[in-house]
Amino acid sequence: MRRTAPAWHDSLNAGKEWAEWARGPELMAQADVVLESFRPGVATQLGIGPERAAGSAVYCSITGFGIGGRHEQRAGHDLNYLGWAGVLEPTAPALPPVQIADFAAGGLGAVVEILAALIERARTGEGARIVVSMSHNAHKLVSRAPVLTQGFACYRMYETGDGRHVTVGALEPKFFARLCELLGRPELAERQYADDQMSLADELADVFRSRPLHAWLDAFDGEDVCVGPVATFAEAEAELG
Repeated sequence: MRRTAPAWHDSLNAGKEWAEWARGPELMAQADVVLESFRPGVATQLGIGPERAAGSAVYCSITGFGIGGRHEQRAGHDLNYLGWAGVLEPTAPALPPVQIADFAAGGLGAVVEILAALIERARTGEGARIVVSMSHNAHKLVSRAPVLTQGFACYRMYETGDGRHVTVGALEPKFFARLCELLGRPELAERQYADDQMSLADELADVFRSRPLHAWLDAFDGEDVCVGPVATFAEAEAELG
């Protein structure tokens, strides 16, 4: 990454202190937490495996497929793990906009387990051995949330009259009812969770295509309707930065 994406490399590694490889065992002996992301077995070969960590240390390995399965030694990166996990089924061949396996299934998954282990260590004085599988965690993420991505008309994106899109997340009846009022179609509110979601979505789509994005955002400004834009990166940076 130092060569291919230096800005990203600098951002991800900000605040880190670099040390010579030979100091690994010395640093591990003092560490509260040790984090590594080699394929299983490599850290041990390099002399920095979990057996070299202090008994009170939390040793976490972020892996592609965990330990013990038939894919344990399979090489891969974020996109491969997402493919194995079934995450890409609805989007292929489009790439996801962020590295879900790296950042969410791997990074955030490790953070949660490490913090939990540190709390337990405060009670018992004992460290922990943690193994995070990016593929398994990514599969859990996608398998637990299909209800919001499989067809509710009140939870989807709609094209506007200028070719842009709005996001609608009006899951609660009060939000959807107010949205329908502002769209000039209050009678649609009673069909929010009716069986024929495609018909409802088609009617909403026709309404949203009647005006450009900025007009809809102006109409919804200050209203509790759970509607927003599909912003460009530049727009998001200007709005949130």
